[in-house]
Amino acid sequence: MRFINKVALITAAANGIGRATAEIMVREGATVIAVDNHQGRLDEAMPGLQRACRSPGKAQGALIDALDQAQVDRLVAEMVRDHGGIDILVNAVGGSTVIANPQATTEQLALADWQKLLAFNLDATFLCCHAVIPIMRKKRAGKIVNLSSIAGRGLSFNSSSAYAAAKGGIIAFTRKLAHELGPDGITVNAIAPSVTLTERIRPHWEKRSQASQAEEIERTPLRRVAEAADQAKVICFLASSDADFVTGLTIDVTGGV
Repeated sequence: MRFINKVALITAAANGIGRATAEIMVREGATVIAVDNHQGRLDEAMPGLQRACRSPGKAQGALIDALDQAQVDRLVAEMVRDHGGIDILVNAVGGSTVIANPQATTEQLALADWQKLLAFNLDATFLCCHAVIPIMRKKRAGKIVNLSSIAGRGLSFNSSSAYAAAKGGIIAFTRKLAHELGPDGITVNAIAPSVTLTERIRPHWEKRSQASQAEEIERTPLRRVAEAADQAKVICFLASSDADFVTGLTIDVTGGV
């Protein structure tokens, strides 16, 4: 029970890696505020999150757009009012599929698509950190975990340069923020997943040819692609006291790629 008496804010928590992370944390005693920008997804996710709760764990949904500063600031203020603070922030908003062709080459990318991918993958992380940092500084404690990608390492064969640039930015942001916040007892880390079969990615995976799927599996030493829980387990390690002396790190969760 690593998260008893901890309050966690998890974005993109209605499905995928965010939801898998929320399930583990509430199961281990956390109060989790699960953020999503789609009411239908929240309605579908919350019964499962609430079933996972063990006393004193709790799950509460919050319908906000994590790319809107006013909405983020308002939610953080409400969490401080209702729960006394925020101990853990998991920034799970991001992805490559917000543009029509996630595999576009640089030559094929329009400026609007470039800007959309950068904003989607960087802005919510910045805004949530910006809002939560003063709360954590007052307590001189806190855990922030960001989501990058192996694309940010230049290791993705199926994503655009815009996505790679955005996720590389998450790695750099994580490292810089760790230096800023370390003296206040706040750790900042990230994970860099390989292909992970979330609800959003699975349809794209299933559209790939058998040969393409086999190639992806063959270059993965563990000979499978990741599930959301594979990523969530590492996030929860970084958000727990087990990682109290770990900061500024991005862990590749790739099955050995």
